[in-house]
Amino acid sequence: MEDNKKGYDDFFRRPEGDSSNDTSSREAAGNSDRGEGQEKPSYYYSYGPYKSSMNQDETNAHITSTTGSGEPVEVTPPRPVRPFSYNVSDGGGDDPMKNWQFPQQKKRGSSFRSGFIAFLAGAVVVGGLMFASDKMNLFTGSKGVLGSTAAPSSSQSSSGGTAKPTSFSLGRPDNIAQIAEQSGPAVVKIETKVKTKASSGNSLFDDPFFRQFFGGNGGGQQRQKSQDTEQLQPGGMGTGFIFEKSGYILTNEHVIDGAAEIWVTVQGYDQPFKAQLLGNSYDLDLAALKIEPQDGKEFASLPLGKAEDTNVGDWVVAIGNPYGFDHTVTVGVLSAKERPISIPDSQGTREYKHLLQTDASINPGNSGGPLLNLNGEVIGINTAVSAQAQGIGFAIPTSTISSVLDNLKNNVKIPKEPSPYIGVQLGAIDKEWVSELKLENTDGAIVSDVERKSPAFKAGIRPYDVIVEVNGTKVKTSQEVVDKIKALKVNDQATLGVMRDGKKESITVTIGDRNAEADNTVK
Repeated sequence: MEDNKKGYDDFFRRPEGDSSNDTSSREAAGNSDRGEGQEKPSYYYSYGPYKSSMNQDETNAHITSTTGSGEPVEVTPPRPVRPFSYNVSDGGGDDPMKNWQFPQQKKRGSSFRSGFIAFLAGAVVVGGLMFASDKMNLFTGSKGVLGSTAAPSSSQSSSGGTAKPTSFSLGRPDNIAQIAEQSGPAVVKIETKVKTKASSGNSLFDDPFFRQFFGGNGGGQQRQKSQDTEQLQPGGMGTGFIFEKSGYILTNEHVIDGAAEIWVTVQGYDQPFKAQLLGNSYDLDLAALKIEPQDGKEFASLPLGKAEDTNVGDWVVAIGNPYGFDHTVTVGVLSAKERPISIPDSQGTREYKHLLQTDASINPGNSGGPLLNLNGEVIGINTAVSAQAQGIGFAIPTSTISSVLDNLKNNVKIPKEPSPYIGVQLGAIDKEWVSELKLENTDGAIVSDVERKSPAFKAGIRPYDVIVEVNGTKVKTSQEVVDKIKALKVNDQATLGVMRDGKKESITVTIGDRNAEADNTVK
């Protein structure tokens, strides 16, 4: 029995030194498990590999044990309660845990940051490629988006009926700075001086209200007589441009109106030039000036282009001195053409026709300055701006300027544009007059006055006639009569349908010229 027991003990006896290792392994495992429990919250569960005290060679082969007698005994290790496995690299290793992966909760913030950074990087790359391709014309070549052969209109039909889109620009023109640099020296600032009267002596005696108290001689005392002395004071400021190198300048007539002296400041010169007024036109609001060059040096000048070649929507550049800010450059487009406007002033009413409309900023002080196309050519003279709106400015086209330029330079009177008229004053028909004038309704215009020797007077139209038709077309108001007369040309024949004493008559009138009649009256 003892031998059997001894053999039994030898069979299950561990090698010397293994007891401490096993105990330490279990303690280490227990501490590790406790540590895991402290680090993870109660709701988080994790399964890790079972920690063994055996070496890697012992896990892949039978465990070899020796008895006290030194004979080797092969023992198959017991199967663990929870099977596990791990891979051992070819080179071997001391840590069997290195190929295990513990389940870890993903950090949402880190994933969002990574995605956001990737998005930004992609946006930067794509934007850079788009900018480079646009600048270098990688896809369109040197002819632009649709080529330079496209028509200037919005669409064009070919022989096959296919609409061809026009060429267009993806952004603002890039030669604005070049235009401003080249055109700036030819744009001038115009300042005027006007006369003012200052009386000397006692202003109290000059007042008619006080004269009645002091008598004609000022209460018996000799009153010093008033002496009028002329003095010059600043009048106004505007803009102009040199259109010939010898010093010829164009500007608006209202810029130099009433000026006793005109001074012109040219870029690059320290002192202003005193200008001479060559010719001007109130109706066209144009004036030509002349300054003399110094030391035979020529001035910079601007060429005159053709306004009729400019299309609505084309880019334009305005240069001027708004509110005293010298050489201000503004950019816009041509908004419309053939605009008529009327501007009253102290001398009458200026009737502008064929104006260019632009949304380039124009303010007081811009008047007389050039409106340029992208070739640096003058297509108009900036003249007026709508005070009740923004981006509505007007310029006199070069088509108007070219026809009278020689007259302005040589101070030759410019004939006024024909103004059709017949010489009557019209009014609306009151309801109370319908029965008295034997009319059916209030349609038409009643003649309140007829000018002597006018076309209407010569044709036989009299006061209280009611005009109901013009060239066979019925009219309901006096404004309709005026519009139809103005639409005709001088010397045209107009047949007027007139109601007189309840009967309708047809009277033929020859359209006259109001401006020609005014010139004859002055003579």
